[in-house]
Amino acid sequence: MYRLGKPDACLDLYQQLTMAEIKKLKVSLEVNTVAGLISAGKASQVQKALEGLKIKPTSSFELAYNTACSLIENNNYADAEQLLLTARRIGQETLTDDFTDEDIEVELAPIIVQLAYVQQLLGQTQESTNSYVDIIKRNLDDEPTLAVAVNNLIALKGSKDISDGLRKFDRLKEKDSQIFQLSQALTAKLSQKNKEVIYANRVLLLLHANKMDQAREICAALPGMFPESVIPALLQAAVLVRENKAAKAEELLGQCAEKFPEKSKLLLLARAQIAASASHPHVAAESLSKIPDIQHFPATVATIVSLKERAGDNDGAAAVLDSAIKWWSNSMTESNKLSVLMPEAAAFKLRHGQAEEASRLYEEIVKNHSSTDALVGLVTTLARVNVEKAETYEKQLRPLPDLKAVDVDNLENTSGAKPIVGAAASSSQVEAKKEKAKRQRKRKPKYPKGFDPENPGPRPDPERWLPRRERSSYRPKRKEKRATQIRGSQGAVPKDKREAAPSKTSKSNQLASSKANAPVPSSSRTLKKKCRR
Repeated sequence: MYRLGKPDACLDLYQQLTMAEIKKLKVSLEVNTVAGLISAGKASQVQKALEGLKIKPTSSFELAYNTACSLIENNNYADAEQLLLTARRIGQETLTDDFTDEDIEVELAPIIVQLAYVQQLLGQTQESTNSYVDIIKRNLDDEPTLAVAVNNLIALKGSKDISDGLRKFDRLKEKDSQIFQLSQALTAKLSQKNKEVIYANRVLLLLHANKMDQAREICAALPGMFPESVIPALLQAAVLVRENKAAKAEELLGQCAEKFPEKSKLLLLARAQIAASASHPHVAAESLSKIPDIQHFPATVATIVSLKERAGDNDGAAAVLDSAIKWWSNSMTESNKLSVLMPEAAAFKLRHGQAEEASRLYEEIVKNHSSTDALVGLVTTLARVNVEKAETYEKQLRPLPDLKAVDVDNLENTSGAKPIVGAAASSSQVEAKKEKAKRQRKRKPKYPKGFDPENPGPRPDPERWLPRRERSSYRPKRKEKRATQIRGSQGAVPKDKREAAPSKTSKSNQLASSKANAPVPSSSRTLKKKCRR
């Protein structure tokens, strides 16, 4: 019954067995009875049940562990931490004689993981993270405990290191399965709540990783796995919002809220948030109006009024304020919120031209709560509707000492002060600035290490950071363009000399013709060789 998710039937069977007084099963029945109460949502009855059975929580490490779980359900985390430490110590002492070290680690692993969870709730994130990582690294032969440690570690990290979280989740799935599906051992041993949380965290990681196809596949299978839960609908809505399909998400959540009216609060809050973000204020206001538990709280009223104003439904917003004021007027609770709601309602009505209604509310506040701010608002509002009555209430205001000799008629006739554009600063301001400038201390300049300000040496070249070719002092080297005589194999003369030959005097021509019969060397190299001989 416990594994099938039927805690009430399971608890009835345990109670019947306990009444039978079977001595051999006494210890296990006590432990399982406490576990049944917790799974049935009756953790507050655990202490009473222990007193009825006349046993102490520390009679065994299993009972201490289950009792600590009941304290966690009751949000008593400090006592739960101490009881878990005691359970670990008792378990270590009890199992030392009959079990090996590996078996003891397996037996105490659930206590260590639960202790890490309590530390996580108490804000001791580093200690809890170390415990989770240590359990995962050990790779103990306890798949449910490993699955809880993996899930809690991923929940603790959040959106950090998404790929590592997905890899850790892959250790929990069935090996032959194409989509994410818990192994058969985990499916058989984990509770429905634990399995649902693991699937939900897997979907959230996939959304952070932008793997929409895988997230969509898991969401499609979740309603069949958990037909009585609203978590699958919330996950499907999250996928639709990521796909920019807010209208479909709103429709889905609305249908699910009608299907599960006792669990509709979470669905309607999510629907209101999605609608407000998608600029659908009328849908958001409608969703909040369907939650009776928070209907008349000031924060809810303010949100609904703001949404209806955005939707242009001012009459509906005024009706919400009137309903809230009426509800708190008839309420007999100690923490009455009329002093908060009525001034806001009066300001709203005044803002929308309902001066008479606003003055009535302000007058009621002044009579019941004697608020100075409300009296000021009442006088200001009545000045538009009933001047005589406004003057009557105005006498209740405390006079200001600086306004005794003020002529009201003359003040109303004046046009008021006008700013002068470009006016020069007064002499007092100039003197104040001069004094301030004199007061400023001159800071001693900081020099580089090894620099002597008395002997600074030559000034550094301001162009020292520029490339050499970009400096103003750069002069490129001239290339030597000396014309070398080039003679051919037959002793040809360069072209410029041939062109210059006709311009010579006739005497040089005669000299050249007289030497024409002389032998001509084949090259300058042969001439040099002859000279060497």
